[in-house]
Formats: sequence, C-alpha cells, structure tokens
Amino acid sequence: MATIAIYSAKGGVGKTSLAVNLAWCAATASRRRTLLWDLDPQGAATWILGDGPSAPAADRAQAIFTRDVGAAAQVRATATDGLDLIAADASLRDLDVVLHRIGKRRRLGKLIDGVGDYDHVLLDCPPGLTETSEQVIRAADLIVMPVAPSPLSHRTHDEVVRHLGGKVAVMPVHAMVDRRRRLHAEALAAHPDWPVIPMASAVEAMAGHRLPLGAYAPRSAATRAFADVWIAIERRLAG
Repeated sequence: MATIAIYSAKGGVGKTSLAVNLAWCAATASRRRTLLWDLDPQGAATWILGDGPSAPAADRAQAIFTRDVGAAAQVRATATDGLDLIAADASLRDLDVVLHRIGKRRRLGKLIDGVGDYDHVLLDCPPGLTETSEQVIRAADLIVMPVAPSPLSHRTHDEVVRHLGGKVAVMPVHAMVDRRRRLHAEALAAHPDWPVIPMASAVEAMAGHRLPLGAYAPRSAATRAFADVWIAIERRLAG
C-alpha cells in the first residue's frame, strides 16, 4: 500500500482538485482500490465526494486520532467504484493541538496501516507547516505538491523542500496554469519537467457537480492532464 500526500504549505493552489482527481484516476484508470483521507478541516474533498448513503456522524474526524473511533469504521463508499473516503469535519481544526498532546510522532502512519486493504491511500492535507504536516511527512511515500506558476508559490515550494531535507520524495506539479500569461509561461520554462494542470472552468465546476472532473468532463484537457499526473506518480512509485 502506497501513501501519497497531496500537500502544499500555501493554500489556494488547487490542492483539493488535485487530490480528488488523482484518487479518481487511481480507482478508474488504474483499477486500484483507493482511499482518499480528507485531513483538511474545510472538508472540500468531502463535499465533492461525500454524498454517499453511509455518512458518518459529525465531529468524528478528530476522534480517529485519539482512538475514540476506529479509522476503518469511518471509511465510506463514494459514487466511484473502488474509491472510498474518510471524511473531514470541523473537529480537525484542533488536530494539531491533539497530535501535540498525545505525543506520538507516527500516529497517522499507524492509523493508515489499519484502514484496510487498499492499493493507494491519498491524503488531502491542510496547508501550512504544522504538527499535522509533520505527521504526513513521516507517513507518506510520496508528496505531490501543487505549485501555482508564480514567484511566491515557487518560493514556498523551495522552503518546503528545504524543510523536508530529503526525508520523503517530492513531486511538484504546476497547477492552475494559463499559458497565455507571461508569468506562467516563464515559470513553466524554468521547470519544463514538472507536470502541468491547466486553469479550466470545468475544474472550478467540481464543487457544483460534486463529482471528480473525469465523471462529467471526460474529454477536457484538464481531465487528460490529471490522468498524465497519475501516470507519472505510478512511475515514481514503481521506481
């Protein structure tokens, strides 16, 4: 079982769109049994995928970490065959405090080991360098980092890579790219080997459809781009 964290220290860079669509690609294109664990208290991935019949009780997401609720018991099916979800809720706002208090540096990793028989676990992580992100770093086999094509986002990427110090492999992805903009074109030219996700209205519509992009816009350029990123991830993991 491989653990793939979709993480950025900076918000607003398309992290949840990347997490949801990569999980969909894993389950549909690769036919891998996939779990998406939403660790972001904003719960955007949960909103998009979480319209199933077996919704968990509210304010249980944090309780998984304190052993009040088993992680496997919170797994729920989504509308996509082969793709399951552990939902987020507002209780995750205090997760950093909880993790600091219980003092178990590999708590998340041990919980992942007990979620069930999956080929891939994808983590939709909250932004920032926090205790939660440190748990993610220790649990992940690969960190996929969306980076907006701007100097500030590139600076944030560089700072995170320095912080990681080679502890875990990082795969940057240029996200929300508009090739017509000079700044974006210059960023892509500086890192021609990074995968690219284009800016697209179809991606912005995910929250309205409450579906992964490939489920309602299978022929869009963005859908193909997410699929290409997933192929690159599988190659990295196969390594």
